[in-house]
Amino acid sequence: MDRPTSRPLIGITASHARTAEGLPAVRVLHAYVSALVDAGGAPILIPPDLPEDGWRVLFDRLDGILFSGGADIGLEHFDGDPHSSVEAEPARDALELPLLRAAVEADKPLLGICRGLQVMNVALGGTLYTHILDQRPNALQHDWHKGHSRDYLAHAVRVEAGTRLSEILGKRGLEVNSLHHQGVKDLAPQVKVTAVAPDGLIEGIELPSHRFALAVQWHPEWMTSHAEMRRLFKAFVDAAAAS
Repeated sequence: MDRPTSRPLIGITASHARTAEGLPAVRVLHAYVSALVDAGGAPILIPPDLPEDGWRVLFDRLDGILFSGGADIGLEHFDGDPHSSVEAEPARDALELPLLRAAVEADKPLLGICRGLQVMNVALGGTLYTHILDQRPNALQHDWHKGHSRDYLAHAVRVEAGTRLSEILGKRGLEVNSLHHQGVKDLAPQVKVTAVAPDGLIEGIELPSHRFALAVQWHPEWMTSHAEMRRLFKAFVDAAAAS
């Protein structure tokens, strides 16, 4: 496909929002945009209300897809345990679960962040803890640490040797931020674990047979002052550019 620039076109999944006046809006946080632009990409928004014939048209033009963070996945998609803290966004589920399966089938580069990791696991047949602190014994606090910024380093992760993630990050251990109350319970069959928290919770996954299909439970877009997080976005954008 001829383009006037070498920057690959990266779609970012978006969420519903409201303006200050209460008007309906579609939102992507700027941290995702700036991380992709700095890595050499040309990001565009994928609105959550697109029907299949809409996202299929967009899908064919994209070089890669970033599955962003956001609301919880509906329990009906993985037979999850009900919990009062669950706040789902059905329109995102309706778009993102088939979109991720399409990306896997087409071998299109993808990067999942927080909710994006959970979308990857559920779309491919895995399940989630719907509230980690109540459902996983001796769990760390993985949700937002009140009083701290989004780049606060909440806990360590161990990066598994021999994974694409370890190759990109260039290290086996690092400190990460943590802004999620759900997490991987049962791993999807095709998926390989790439990173684990000290309490055993899965923090990273990938598809070894895919050109580039990685997901992390932390938020690297808030940690771009760290060289290894910039390498993660650069590896994703480079894979998209080569697609």
